[in-house]
Amino acid sequence: MDRIGFDNQKYLTIQSEQIKRRIARFGGKLYLEFGGKLFDDYHASRVLPGFEPDIKLRMLRQLKEDAEIVIAINAADIEKSKIRGDLGITYDDDVLRLMDIFQSLDLYVSGVVVTRYQGQNAAVDFLKRLRELGVRCYCHYPIENYPADIPHVVSDDGLGRNDYIETSHSLVVVTAPGPGSGKMATCLSQLYHDYKRGMKSGYAKFETFPIWNLPLKHPVNLAYEAATADLDDVNMIDPFHLEAYGKTAVNYNRDIETFPVLSAMFRQIQGDSPYKSPTDMGVNMVGECIIDDEACQDASRREILRRYYIARVERVQGRGADEPVRRLELIMRRGGVAPELNPAIAAAIRKAEDTAAPAGAMVLNDGRIVTGKTSSTLGAASSLLLNALKALCGIDLAIDLISTMVLEPVCQLKTRYMGHRNPRLHTDEVLMALTISALTNPLADLAQRQLPKLRGCDAHFSVILSEEDISLLRQLGINVTCEPRYETKRLYHK
Repeated sequence: MDRIGFDNQKYLTIQSEQIKRRIARFGGKLYLEFGGKLFDDYHASRVLPGFEPDIKLRMLRQLKEDAEIVIAINAADIEKSKIRGDLGITYDDDVLRLMDIFQSLDLYVSGVVVTRYQGQNAAVDFLKRLRELGVRCYCHYPIENYPADIPHVVSDDGLGRNDYIETSHSLVVVTAPGPGSGKMATCLSQLYHDYKRGMKSGYAKFETFPIWNLPLKHPVNLAYEAATADLDDVNMIDPFHLEAYGKTAVNYNRDIETFPVLSAMFRQIQGDSPYKSPTDMGVNMVGECIIDDEACQDASRREILRRYYIARVERVQGRGADEPVRRLELIMRRGGVAPELNPAIAAAIRKAEDTAAPAGAMVLNDGRIVTGKTSSTLGAASSLLLNALKALCGIDLAIDLISTMVLEPVCQLKTRYMGHRNPRLHTDEVLMALTISALTNPLADLAQRQLPKLRGCDAHFSVILSEEDISLLRQLGINVTCEPRYETKRLYHK
């Protein structure tokens, strides 16, 4: 289960070289639209075993002498306080978080551009906040009939109205807190202004998925469709690439649909389009760095299965709809994916039936399956976590790692003083208790030191876990799925 399928060092080398070649092609100035996650790309690390979540940042650091970063954020997202689902923070706060991270890595952030700006109150306040912090800010405005009315878009009344972003490096990475932030429009605006100033520059796109030189139905590409099942993204054969080169390449529908308009804009701005297909625009070399295709296919099928269970849970919680589940069922059939791929699913359900209570199971990285049951002091997730740690260091499951002298007072604290109805400890509370026990219990200390070995393990539960448990298990790097049902029939489950 711990087979490596991706070569990070090769990726660092050839991806950097590819970007340098693209910069040279455009005379020394490239605006690189960075799609997806620039760092913490855990989807990529799950479907490409060996891919390090922050490898793209490391690649940029290799280019830091030539690179700067521009962060784009849509004014409408500021106005409605749009939240990043994975972090639980607003997009405007995430801009500040991103700047801190980039600057801590010695990457130069040249400014923030607020796109589709119309004087929205929240956007005005955000711009003021940035300026007080000493951040250079720019505004880009809505363009009527964008992108269809190309003569108007590519004019002084269209792109020409936007603030010109002052940049000083040959590589300008345009990134954002999330989709719909206006990254591509920002790049096009810069191309227009550069052309008006007599400067040579070009545009390219960095999207990790879908991987253009893998087959359309390759599990890695199907896993991307699974990850975006709640959107309208569909992987397709790039017809422009096929016509121009006679070669099959995979892209997604939005890039293919907008390419004729984008190509026409290039011709309007620069006199000619540098690209014959949307695939041409990309600089992604991930497909060249897969060293064990079978390992990546297996990992991708498991990821599709995880996405299916997550979508079913979100539907029950009211955060999802029927359509993503239906799409995921189709993807599973296309990819030959079934619940049997994750033995923890059947093991968790069997344990729940045997104990007549919520239960969980985990597949360790050596293939062993560990289960956990609900008790008077521990929930299924806490029990499973402790049993997995015991299994990793060879401790008998019957041995208590945490003394009842520690457990019982904590349970009483929850119910007597904190108003909780359920005395059972969540996983974060159990880890705190384990840490305390480790001060006097060598076995607890030994178990605690096994936590890093849980990264990458699959765990499944017979009921929907609490947000606290899911968050903690994911922080440990455990891939968590649940059956789409609650433990109780209460209407409120926070």
